[in-house]
Amino acid sequence: MSSIFSPEGFGRPQIIAGVMLAIFVGECAWLVAHLNQGATGEQEFVRLEEGLVQWRFEGIAGTPSVKNPVEAGAGAGVYDREHSPLWYLVAAAPLAMFGVGPDSSLWIWLTRAPYILIGVLLGASLWYVARRLYGNAGGYIALGLYCFSPAVLRSSVLWAAEPNIAPVWGTFGAVFTAIAVSHTLYAKREVVVWNWRRIVLLGVSLALAVGSHFSLVVVVPVLAGFMFYLAPERKAAAAMILASACAAALVLLFASYFFHPRLFWAGLGHAALVEGSWQSAKMAGAYVQLVREIASSGPVLVLLAPGALAAYLMWPRTRYFGNSAPLIVAALFLLLRLFSPHQSGGVFMLTAVVFLFVFIAGIAADLLETRARELVAAILVALLAANALWSLSALARVGGLRIS
Repeated sequence: MSSIFSPEGFGRPQIIAGVMLAIFVGECAWLVAHLNQGATGEQEFVRLEEGLVQWRFEGIAGTPSVKNPVEAGAGAGVYDREHSPLWYLVAAAPLAMFGVGPDSSLWIWLTRAPYILIGVLLGASLWYVARRLYGNAGGYIALGLYCFSPAVLRSSVLWAAEPNIAPVWGTFGAVFTAIAVSHTLYAKREVVVWNWRRIVLLGVSLALAVGSHFSLVVVVPVLAGFMFYLAPERKAAAAMILASACAAALVLLFASYFFHPRLFWAGLGHAALVEGSWQSAKMAGAYVQLVREIASSGPVLVLLAPGALAAYLMWPRTRYFGNSAPLIVAALFLLLRLFSPHQSGGVFMLTAVVFLFVFIAGIAADLLETRARELVAAILVALLAANALWSLSALARVGGLRIS
């Protein structure tokens, strides 16, 4: 821990990132302050009530064990096919800790606090990964896109949105932890014992992702593909590490059921994985919706995403693993969103957008190393500044628009 605050570990880049994340927290606080006290919708109320039921050891959220289903919510009495109890426990944790009810002025703030915290942690993770991959410029670009993304802000404060920020953080952590652990496999050490910290981190990330949204189990084969690609001569070791991490994730998911084996296995048995139709690819409206959702995550993405993709396809220098990995993950989740246009929640889109931030940052960092770096820098600064101003102006307008 001391190394983080040493001159080498904590300096100007960390200060700039901290300021940007502080602005992000300020944006979230502004939105929460303009939510009505009665902003809790029916689905959120069900999530909170069932979470509180489990924290009181009166049942397991998202399962038929919840008593008084009419009082607990319309979703009680059946197995939740999309979420494990972790989804409910995270939502209700601050309320259970402080014992406040809907009549308290702290209600809105406490129900949003865990997601704002996770939003900050995801932003810090995004900056750390992008900086390690592409340098300071890449870190700033990725974090700049993230901090002023309307989709990220909405999910972090539940502004007419589901709390998808937690599963996205889990997926992001799983992907880049798997990539990081793959680079250690050539060391002459016992792979599982030496990598136990990374295995635990990978397991926690998978548990957070899959526990918050069962369909995100689709990321597991992606992790296997990345690990086998990065360590082709150590596939057995990579498989052992991934299997150990998946086992750790299962244990954590079991813990979210408070170690009730029957409910645990029944809950997994009722889990809905990817639900969609290949026929959606033939629908023009599905593509229009896809573009609109990308644009709603930040209008600048309409220019930066296709521009970065064009540079990637036309310029061989950009086609290395550090750029390809986030592009592959983003493309996967965009396809999943395309094939499930009627699915509510938007976890696939938000996941894709966060990985797009990393990809765009990587391409931009490569362009900044060319002879045209001054022109590229000027264009990037202008676009990022315009995107930030657009987001801030939209926030300023919500002062008179309270969600009820």
